[in-house]
Amino acid sequence: MINFVELDRIAALETLRLVRGAAAAAAEEGKGTWGRPTPCAGWTLLDLLGHMAAQNHGFAAAARGEGGLPAHWRVPDIAADPAGAYAESVAVLIVPFAEAGGTEKEFVLPELGRSLPGRVAVSFHFLDLAVHAWDLARTLALEVQLPDTLWESALHVARRVPVGEETRGPDAFFAPVRPVSGRVTPLAETLALLGRSAHWSPEPPGSH
Repeated sequence: MINFVELDRIAALETLRLVRGAAAAAAEEGKGTWGRPTPCAGWTLLDLLGHMAAQNHGFAAAARGEGGLPAHWRVPDIAADPAGAYAESVAVLIVPFAEAGGTEKEFVLPELGRSLPGRVAVSFHFLDLAVHAWDLARTLALEVQLPDTLWESALHVARRVPVGEETRGPDAFFAPVRPVSGRVTPLAETLALLGRSAHWSPEPPGSH
């Protein structure tokens, strides 16, 4: 059985590494770093971190049995200290996931409109974190440092994400599925299933 709690922890630590890299870049380049475009259409790096922090707080609340309270899912204002605020969101996630993430305890997830057993809920959070780690890396022109075995597990979850209009599209939880181009790897297929291209670049074509 896949240990999604441990995989989630690994993905969370990778996002922390990348966010700290963004903070170091911002210290050298200025706050414009947080305004960089990301693979998430219409989101800057700051927007992406706000979303990730909100998801971490929301899922942590769900693990504690408080997922039905809307306040836990609101995107926080992290502009004053993006890296610090994100690190705090990861810290509050670790213990409740370790305690309830591998169980059948119901996690209330308002964005999905239903409750899920903890082990299933954590698998979806893990998928979200892993793909957002890739988003961060691409935004910062870095390589995501997650093992192939982790992406195989992410692909296992990505294949279970519904593809109907209620879950896919501009106002839905997931982006529409994209075709896979180039070499088909677990990472590339996972990205395509979550609406991304493995070849995404912050630079428009022909800009060099």
